[in-house]
Amino acid sequence: MDTAPRLSANDVTFRAATDADVDVLVSLVESAYRGDSSRAGWTTEADILQGQRTDPQGVRDVIESPAGKLLAVERDGEVVACCQLEHRGDHAYFGMFAVSPALQGAGLGKVIMAEAERTAREAWGVREMHMTVISVREDLIAWYERRGYRRTGKMTPFPYGDERFGLPQRDDLQFELLVKPLG
Repeated sequence: MDTAPRLSANDVTFRAATDADVDVLVSLVESAYRGDSSRAGWTTEADILQGQRTDPQGVRDVIESPAGKLLAVERDGEVVACCQLEHRGDHAYFGMFAVSPALQGAGLGKVIMAEAERTAREAWGVREMHMTVISVREDLIAWYERRGYRRTGKMTPFPYGDERFGLPQRDDLQFELLVKPLG
């Protein structure tokens, strides 16, 4: 996991994703979470979910949402990460976070989180960032906790039966709300 060279904000550029990015973003998200390619990184969900993580329409919906944006993160002209930001009244929602498995463990996730939080604070004046994480993903939740997010214990059901969200491999999946004050 820590074999990739360390990356900083100087190594990447951020921009709003466009419709021209849809296919590369779908591939990026799928590679970070599903199938054998995702096992190269540590964010894989391959053991708890199979099938798709997202699809072109889902990515397009985020790109075109008037309430938010999908940040594309480039390194040497190639999209290597992304995240969704959505303005939801008094807070922003952080989602669709994916880093290329080859770059996981290089510090890029921390850089992206900091930029997402800065962007939400400056663009919308929000004081909190919210996200939902599959509650059985203890390693991922611990990573977010080290970045200042706290578990709320508020759960929402996993959409069993809706293949747009994947094919669950276990029957105890739910989403937990994590929250961070943005000071």
